[in-house]
This record gives sequence, C-alpha cells and structure tokens, in this order.
Amino acid sequence: MLLQHRISLLLLLCSSPLVFVGGNSTEVPCDRRCLANARVQKELFSAPQNDNCTIVVNITSIQYETLSFDTKGMEMTSRIKVNMEWKDPDLGWMQEKSRYPTIVLPVDKIWIPRIVLDNAIETTIEPYTNDVQVRRDGTVEHAVVLFTTVSCEINLFNYPFVKGSCPVAINGWSQKTCALTLQIADNVSLVDSSGGEWQTNSVEKIVDSSNRAYLLVELSINPFSAFVTLILPSGLVLLADLVSFALPFEGGERNSFKVTLVLSFTMFLLILNEHLPNGGNCSPLLHYHFSFCLVCLVMSMLVSIVLTRLSVEDSFLVCRRSTKVHPSNSTKTQHDDQDQEKDLKPKDISVVQDQEVIDKSIG
Repeated sequence: MLLQHRISLLLLLCSSPLVFVGGNSTEVPCDRRCLANARVQKELFSAPQNDNCTIVVNITSIQYETLSFDTKGMEMTSRIKVNMEWKDPDLGWMQEKSRYPTIVLPVDKIWIPRIVLDNAIETTIEPYTNDVQVRRDGTVEHAVVLFTTVSCEINLFNYPFVKGSCPVAINGWSQKTCALTLQIADNVSLVDSSGGEWQTNSVEKIVDSSNRAYLLVELSINPFSAFVTLILPSGLVLLADLVSFALPFEGGERNSFKVTLVLSFTMFLLILNEHLPNGGNCSPLLHYHFSFCLVCLVMSMLVSIVLTRLSVEDSFLVCRRSTKVHPSNSTKTQHDDQDQEKDLKPKDISVVQDQEVIDKSIG
C-alpha cells in the first residue's frame, strides 16, 4: 500500500511541469505585434533567393504627374507614384500559428526592390509610407514616389504651336544570372495635366520590341502666353516703326524714336534667346522671325537718318560743304538786312536834302 502511494505521488510530480508549460502556451497567444517582431528579428535585408535567381515585382498601378518642363534645356521633371507587390516566402507564416491574415512591418527592416529609370538624368526615390503590409503567404504590398528628371527631344520649329512626346523608361535591373523583373499593369493614370507653359495631354504604357517598358508622355504648349509676350509685341513694334514716318524731320524726334524701337526689340530678342534653345536639329522659326524684324527696324532707322540729312543738306556726304542755306540762317540774314536799312534810311534823306540846296544855289 505504501509502495502504491509513492508511485502515484511520483507520477503527479512528473506531470505537473507539463501542465504548467501547456497552460502558459495557451494563455498567452501571439498578437500582430508579436508576429511582426518575429519577422523583424529575422533581419531579411537581402532579396528573396529563388532557384532561378529572378525576383518578379508586380506594378499594380502608376500615377503620373508632370512638375515642370525646362524649354531651354529640354528637360522634364516628373513625380511618379508606383504601387507594387512581390512575394517573400520567408516573411509568411502558417495559419495554425496565428489567425491574423496581414501584419505591418517597418519599411527599413526588410528588403525593398529599387526601380531603375534608364533615361533619367536624376532620380530620387522616397517611400510613400514608412510601413509595408505583409500577407500570410509572404506577399508584400508597398508604394514608392519617384522624382525624376529626363531629357526630351521635342521639335520646337513651330514654337509656340508645339506638340511632342517624351519617354520615361521604367525597368528593373539585370546581371548575368540574376535579375529584377517588373510586370507593369496597364493601370496608368494622369494626376495633373498642367505644368506651367507646357500641358500633359496623356500618358500610357508602351512596350518596345526588346520587351522594355516605358511611359510615353504626350506634351503640348499653350500658345497664348508666348503669343502675348513675344509675337504680339513684335508686331506692335513694327507697326509703330511704320507710323513713325509721320513724325517731322526737325528736332531729330523721328530718329530718336526709331533708335528707341531698335533697343526695345533687341531686349525682346535677348529674352527669346534665354527662353528657347539655340542649337538642335531644328531651330525654332521664331528666331528667324525676330531676326528679320530686327533687320527691318535697323534698315528703317538708317533710311530715316539719310532722309534727315538730305532734308537739311544737299548731300548726305559729311565731307561735302553744303550750298543750301539753313532756314534758321536765312531768317537771321533777313533780320540783319532790315536793321541795316533802318540805320541807313535817315542818312539817305539828309543827303537828298543837301543835294537840293546845292542845285538851287547854282541855279
């Protein structure tokens, strides 16, 4: 009887630690933060390594916005929001361990794919949020914002009536054996169509023959601003120069006015050179228009100077002495003659009277 009692007590002591451990495991379940901390502790900073060493990233949607367009340098600055997702099996978990379908992880604690823009001059990538969403199967959902500047070759011959397109190449990266492949959906939307003088008409995804994807941005110029600031003033200056021939030659008012017109038009030409590119395959037609107008103004000024010279002198040659009396000089001569007649008139009367007295005495 004593032996049986001791055996029962030994079995009770051996089973009590198991009950205690089992009770703790059921009483303290792992919540979302516990599940997220377990993934953070793995320190998964490298890309998922598959057998073929290829990472596939799905671009679910793209939101495009043109920030500015530099007409002088032919550079376009854009803001692109990219929503993407990829699968990292090491971030997943089994349903038996946790009942939560999704968790949130810090963006700097896991590997994030980097998008490469082939034709970009400068690119800045920023995360849209500081967190990423991870599903049970290891699928990661994330969004980034790209601020990029690309070079555009648009024909400006018909400026300001210009339409053209500018490509923005969006690709992954590839090495000899490993690659980052982007599968871009057709869900491309335009956020804002106005960007100063230039307007964005449309944006669409294009895939070329080498299976490289890029965004084709259609641009156009609003001609109202250029017409009011450049074309209309040039026409008004030419009109003012044409009407200036009604001004008189005397005083040099016409020549001064024409010189002022030439100087003002030269200022417009300098503004045009600072705004439009000087080189390229096809120079803007507006350059030739302003050059022709400037030549017309200079020729008109020279003709006015020659006519002014001919109206005052017999010849426009500076070295030749003129025989034509200036109107002011002729007026002065007439006044001098009148003064001389006034001075001599009393003397003439006295001479006549003396002559009459001598005649009478002789007679």
